[in-house]
Amino acid sequence: MYHTIIVVGNVGKDPEMRYTPSGQAVTSFSVATNRQYTGNNGEQVKETIWFRISTWGKTAEVCNQYVKRGSKVLVEGRLTPDKTTGGPRIWTKQDGTAGASFEITATTVRFLSSRAESEGGPVAGGGGMEMAELPPEDDIPF
Repeated sequence: MYHTIIVVGNVGKDPEMRYTPSGQAVTSFSVATNRQYTGNNGEQVKETIWFRISTWGKTAEVCNQYVKRGSKVLVEGRLTPDKTTGGPRIWTKQDGTAGASFEITATTVRFLSSRAESEGGPVAGGGGMEMAELPPEDDIPF
């Protein structure tokens, strides 16, 4: 059996890299995706889903070097369920409401931001992709 997931979104905060006891690099970062739609009552609804991304080996080293908070990325990989719930990681937001995030072990990470965007420079074009709204770092679930 086989499954894969592809997520396109914005990095929530700068990646964190560490090494396993055997010396293999592991980099973790979060990605937010969003969509906006009109609900049954006619109001605009904004929905954000968080993904926790883990990369290994050379990909981990490259992600640690080039991925930054706010960068647009495409991540391809497999879902890894939470060991306690068998599904997404459940947490409580600062406002007391429930939140969930999903763990992805990435096989591919593609950088979609231009260098100017990554370095905080002016953005030309935009390519039709909307930026997920990133909360203050204190509100990111991990």
